[in-house]
Amino acid sequence: MSHAFAGTPAVKSVGIDIAAGSFVALIGASGSGKSTLLKTINRLIAPDEGRVLIEGVDVAGLAAPVLRRQIGYVFQGIGLFPHMNVAENIAIVPRLAGSSLAAQRIAELLGLVELPPALAGRMPEELSGGQRQRVGVARALAAQPRLLLMDEPFGAVDAVVRDALGQRVLALHRQLGLTTIMVTHDVAEALLLADRVLVMHEGCIVADATAAQLLAGDGGEIAQDLVAVPLRQAQALARLAR
Repeated sequence: MSHAFAGTPAVKSVGIDIAAGSFVALIGASGSGKSTLLKTINRLIAPDEGRVLIEGVDVAGLAAPVLRRQIGYVFQGIGLFPHMNVAENIAIVPRLAGSSLAAQRIAELLGLVELPPALAGRMPEELSGGQRQRVGVARALAAQPRLLLMDEPFGAVDAVVRDALGQRVLALHRQLGLTTIMVTHDVAEALLLADRVLVMHEGCIVADATAAQLLAGDGGEIAQDLVAVPLRQAQALARLAR
């Protein structure tokens, strides 16, 4: 699969298979093609060449709105509608599909992301950054998707909240039997959460490995340059703790 913007390649002849139930992280430098590749899955971007198949079905043959209602998507920058309260934001995808969510279901979804039901009537501006991001995850899960896409999902929150959100998403991935694909610039986050890490460079997949393999130096030079950063930080912290 390939895609270019105004003649400049963003994704170059990428071919990957992702098994159901996997948690896959896409990492790489800014502009390496991570978000572009992710967005081809739900047709936010159409590939110039190649196909995207979900359970053997070519997504190009599905109406884009129908496809996107079947895929949970956590936006970079959260993307809650500021004129809608929490309950309305969570219920937006089922509503677009012609159905509604009962208050009990809204409460269940808030519970999944460890938020109290009392927040259902709040407006996004009344929430903290971490709470807004949790609502974004609840919204992505509202239509009970099997596939969850996340584009830099925790970039707008501090380190403590980021870690808590990551662990919650991992728990939900396992609890709900999701297939999860996450774009992140945080290499340590990718190594800790994903069972498979894809490293992108200039539109290509240059490494496809587990966290253990990357930490052992098996991912190649570009991957190791990325992995070296959290390793140096961990080593420096270990020295400080002595």
